[in-house]
Amino acid sequence: MSLAHTLPAAPVFVRELQDFDPRSGSLLERLLFNNRAVVLIFCVLATVLLGYQALGLRLNAAFEKMIPTGHPYIVNFLEHRSQLAGMGNSLRIAVEATDGDIFDADYLDTVRKLSDELFLMPGVDRPYMKSLWAPAVRWTGVTEEGLDGGPVIPDDYDGSPESLEQVRLNVERSGEIGQLVAANFKSSIVLVPLQDRIADTGERIDYHALSMRLEELRARYESEGIRIHITGFAKVVGDLIDGLQQVMVFFAAAIAICTGVLFWYTRCLRSTLLVMLCSLTAVVWLFGLLPTLGYELDPYSILVPFVVFAIGMSHGAQKMNGIMQDIGRGTHRLVAARYTFRRLFLTGMIALITDAVGFAVLMVIDIPVIQDLAVTASIGVAVLIFTNLIVLPVLLSYTGVSEAAARRSHEAERLERGDTEHRRHPFWAFLDLFTQRKWATIGVAVGVALGALGVVGGAQLRIGDTDPGAPELRPDSRYNRDNAFIGANYAASSDVFIVMVKTPQYACGQYDTLMAVDALERELQQLPGVEGTSSLAGLAKVANAGMNEGSLKWFEIPRSQDMLNAIITRAPREMFNQDCNLLTVYAYLKDHKADTLASVVATVEAFAAQYGTDDVRFLNAAGNAGIEAATNIVVERANTQMLIFVYAAVIILAFVSFRSWRAVVCAVVPLMITSVLCQALMVWLNIGVKVATLPVIALGVGIGVDYALYVMTVVLARMKDGMSLSEAYYKALIFTGKVVVLTGITLGIAVSTWAWSPIKFQADMGILLAFMFVWNMLGALILLPALSHFLLRPTRAAAL
Repeated sequence: MSLAHTLPAAPVFVRELQDFDPRSGSLLERLLFNNRAVVLIFCVLATVLLGYQALGLRLNAAFEKMIPTGHPYIVNFLEHRSQLAGMGNSLRIAVEATDGDIFDADYLDTVRKLSDELFLMPGVDRPYMKSLWAPAVRWTGVTEEGLDGGPVIPDDYDGSPESLEQVRLNVERSGEIGQLVAANFKSSIVLVPLQDRIADTGERIDYHALSMRLEELRARYESEGIRIHITGFAKVVGDLIDGLQQVMVFFAAAIAICTGVLFWYTRCLRSTLLVMLCSLTAVVWLFGLLPTLGYELDPYSILVPFVVFAIGMSHGAQKMNGIMQDIGRGTHRLVAARYTFRRLFLTGMIALITDAVGFAVLMVIDIPVIQDLAVTASIGVAVLIFTNLIVLPVLLSYTGVSEAAARRSHEAERLERGDTEHRRHPFWAFLDLFTQRKWATIGVAVGVALGALGVVGGAQLRIGDTDPGAPELRPDSRYNRDNAFIGANYAASSDVFIVMVKTPQYACGQYDTLMAVDALERELQQLPGVEGTSSLAGLAKVANAGMNEGSLKWFEIPRSQDMLNAIITRAPREMFNQDCNLLTVYAYLKDHKADTLASVVATVEAFAAQYGTDDVRFLNAAGNAGIEAATNIVVERANTQMLIFVYAAVIILAFVSFRSWRAVVCAVVPLMITSVLCQALMVWLNIGVKVATLPVIALGVGIGVDYALYVMTVVLARMKDGMSLSEAYYKALIFTGKVVVLTGITLGIAVSTWAWSPIKFQADMGILLAFMFVWNMLGALILLPALSHFLLRPTRAAAL
């Protein structure tokens, strides 16, 4: 059945309960309202049970969930991960000497103690941990007796001036300057690779607990002469979770704003609280269902509960408004609830199903964290069908609304309805102008212009990060200041792109292989975003010169395989694997901006296509920058796929609802214009499309389609009764349109407060969602009737 048939053509309102036939209405209506107590008891029991289950909900994130595990680059990385010396999820902790340099006994003692504590932390991949005190960090030098070497900090180190001088000499011969040691000798790095799971327990790492532990170590070891800087995925997630306490304050403020504005509109405390209560109940059910189904809540889906609350407030306000209008006409509260249920249940259900399907299509994106977000949002919206479309009308059938609110609603409706144009409410009368030829033409022309502006502006939309550091956090956050310090002091930055070179077994050290690797390094070094590179080929050149009295004439890869074998035996573990069939080429990048990563990927791909053979294959990509490059590729493809699938779902369900392609065009085109304008806004605000921002347009479309459905349903129903478009649209405005205005503006104001959040990606989401809430509302109120003027006619609507 079309939604146009769900509104009664000429309702006759029953004023007394005894005159109402409880056997009237649909089977579902009779089942629910003739058993109201059972429905409420079930709701209470479900809320208590799921509220208890919600206590087990964990807020955490997993490194693997942030990456597209099906992408070829990530497949390559995961296949060789155990051989990559911990180059995946890792922490870089820089210990800075603020009053001198690192060649100080107190400084080195601090690094030792810190390294020991980090070494014992759960989840640390201990064999691959590196610091000045790690036995694997060695120096190599040419002496009168030939090649010599040993740990950077020797076994007989005792903190004496002689020992410190020996450490200085060893550091200078270690090749770690710019990697583990800053070029100005004022800081050194402790590299802490992390495991997928804690080896002792098999559990995933708790990043919040890890971050708190790191902050405890920072507080303990920082002193007047020591400053500690920490970077890495785990710290970003930990800082996000730490910031969520302040995020909750903004959520509470948004909820308070929504509740306050709704109360201002109704002047009825009981109905306002019931609408808010039902929306919050949906959030409680969502929190309870997630751990029951084996899901966690991560920082990137923390916005979903508010989106669920916002959608619930929108639908709840529609139900409350309909009941309040009927009670204002003198209808008994139970009858009013049943009338409103008849008129709006199917409309609301189709709208929520459309929302859920729109969110569910995010499952096609091969990034687990987005798939989890899709599941979370879909569950939350599905729950709203019960809490806000069923439980709320049932509750209001008991409580009704205050007499003053009902009387005020009835008086407002009489004023708004009016018998002549000049008695109509001026705002609704203005909006009704867009059903006339002149204003409709202006509205469509402006819509086309805005759409073109959005397409042109959105064409510059960038994929990935647009700023250095962690874009999820503020530029002046502690993490981004730490990241800036490491980037400024180390040639081997925290943004590492690793190319894996696959060879036959025991062939990684052959001359031809190393020459090919050296050629790739030279091409990478020409890129402006690459600060430096390292590989076994580079080490072979340095070692060859060292074996020949340090003469730079010998700074090249030796042709002698015996010489190469001697070099390989002393090479660091991270440069090749035990079977000598995998080499790694490290490219240290200035940042992880999208353009930087794209240039490196293109260079390696071109080189692999030209020089790769069956025996020597150059594979992208490992390292945090390589993983992010793969993620950017998937996000870029998914951005287009997501829009196609979301709008395909919306169009199909809208067509099922309206049974008219013309009505679908009127409802969907405003949403599309808002989407392209949102992309242009992202360009203007320098917000890139990445994992954290990718779902925002789908979330905006999911809420925006509700506005169009509520307006278009009434318009089609009234035109079916023989009304003109102007009359039908005016009826829609005073019935459902006023709540569309209310929720659009209220939600826009509420989420705009997020702009002051300490979490930058929440601030970005607040701005973008506020924009989409308001523009989707304007599209439903201005562009929808303007398009309807050209596409809909009363005779066509009557045929639906």
